[in-house]
Amino acid sequence: MSGLYYEEFEPGMEFKHALTRTVTEMDNIMFCAMTHNPQPLHLDAEFAKDTEFGQRLVNSLFTLGLMIGVTVSDTTLGTTIGNLGMSDVRFANPVFHGDTLHVMTRIKEMRESKSRPNAGLVVFEHYAYNQRDEEVAYCARTGLMKKKP
Repeated sequence: MSGLYYEEFEPGMEFKHALTRTVTEMDNIMFCAMTHNPQPLHLDAEFAKDTEFGQRLVNSLFTLGLMIGVTVSDTTLGTTIGNLGMSDVRFANPVFHGDTLHVMTRIKEMRESKSRPNAGLVVFEHYAYNQRDEEVAYCARTGLMKKKP
């Protein structure tokens, strides 16, 4: 287990996650297929070339999932009880096939659970950046975290 327990976090703590990921065309196509999303902006090169982007965009929900997934091994692997919610989700810049993403997490706030003495709530702020260090995604995620046994 490499995740941290509730007591091991503190507000302001930052994680610059070492894991990076180049997003491929197949990632985007398979994600759209698995989620039944037929948006031509993600799938149709001819359609997308006439948009303001000039090319297909990676599905933003894939970007969100990848951003959070990259953070798991450093923060919540084996120590989370569950996600309670995500807020303030935003996508500042598009992600294109071939972009390589890196992620940073900051602990925004914490509090003891009122209903579970063995757990606490941690608000994680996740930021994803492309290879040019442009922010491509952000979200605040509240996790219900185990306390040390």
